[in-house]
Amino acid sequence: MIRVVRYAAEHRSDWNAFLDRSRNGVFLFHRDYMEYHADRFHDHSLLFLDDDRLVGLLPASEREGALTSHGGLTFGGVLSDGKMRTPLMLEVFEQLVAYLRGQGIGQLIYKAVPHIYHRVPTEEDLYALYRHGGRLFRRDVSSTILMRGREPFSKGRKWSVKRARANGLTVVRSSDFTRFMAVEEANLLEKHGVRPTHTAAELELLAKRFPKNIKLFTAQKGDEVFGGVVIYESRHVAHAQYIATTSAGRELGALDVILDHLLNEIYADIPYFDFGISTENDGKMLNLGLIGNKESFGARAVAYDFYEVDVCN
Repeated sequence: MIRVVRYAAEHRSDWNAFLDRSRNGVFLFHRDYMEYHADRFHDHSLLFLDDDRLVGLLPASEREGALTSHGGLTFGGVLSDGKMRTPLMLEVFEQLVAYLRGQGIGQLIYKAVPHIYHRVPTEEDLYALYRHGGRLFRRDVSSTILMRGREPFSKGRKWSVKRARANGLTVVRSSDFTRFMAVEEANLLEKHGVRPTHTAAELELLAKRFPKNIKLFTAQKGDEVFGGVVIYESRHVAHAQYIATTSAGRELGALDVILDHLLNEIYADIPYFDFGISTENDGKMLNLGLIGNKESFGARAVAYDFYEVDVCN
């Protein structure tokens, strides 16, 4: 019989150790990452045990009678290791639903881990969701490059990279998140009237905690920064968390020279390079200009899916 246990501080080491050996886990689910914004989300993460053996984790938060996996993260379903099988996942979901009923929680919002983050096929949870009446209510479209055998840059992109280098722009790994996030915030406010998810201070904190995973690359000439890309690096995916350029950098091709450096040098051997989503209004609107730019680099669609399950008492 599967037991469902709510996460507590005493489970920290077991949680992180299981995450390290999971088939579909990334550093975003490490407790040191999840808890940087603990004041904004009511954590209700769960552990699943078969007798005393840990078989799964669910990063989750609770709000207004619903359990979400996890409110502060882009995605995050049941994390499992190599011992997970489909019948066992069905039992995990049976006990998960029973647990939620017992807690008086009426709805599960489930953000599945996209397949590009799987070490091996790990979609037992999607079948279990179907068995429990899970409804797909939101689908975002991310743009991802399969690095093996990817298409070369277009002539226009190659010309832009040469122009940037001819104008003296170089790409460096930087730790100046404050300067970069000022550019990012200005861009988002101008184009969309919103602010970045992270502040510069939060990114600096997280980059110190995860120096192998969170990296900032900037295009510079001397001390002047013309643009940058923040990469969230996991086992199989280099994800562009933030991309921003100044107006001068746009004219000089700053982002092209950064992406040329990342795709052809830094991440040439990683399976996937992910640009992130181009959808708005819970997936109902597609930003054609944004996705067109990403697809011009050879990126193609990967779905980020959201499901809801009504838990009947």
